[in-house]
Amino acid sequence: MSRRSAEGFVWLLAGMGLGAGIALLFAPKTGRETRRYISRLAREGRECVQDSGEELLDTGKQVYERGKAVVDEAMEFVDRGRRTVLR
Repeated sequence: MSRRSAEGFVWLLAGMGLGAGIALLFAPKTGRETRRYISRLAREGRECVQDSGEELLDTGKQVYERGKAVVDEAMEFVDRGRRTVLR
């Protein structure tokens, strides 16, 4: 996940929290309805965080694999250069 995506995710969570707060202030609901609403929002937020975490993990694995491939390639070039110099 890029820095820009991470910042966007933080703003998404902040917006969700602000929206939930405003909704609670203006919605004429009973206590039970409000608790259900808050529970649903929390569940959706948890799912969003979980999905983002999985995406971040996948991206991290991809970056690791690409970095490993670059290092392996660089080591191959170094090895070839060393063999050339030793001839």
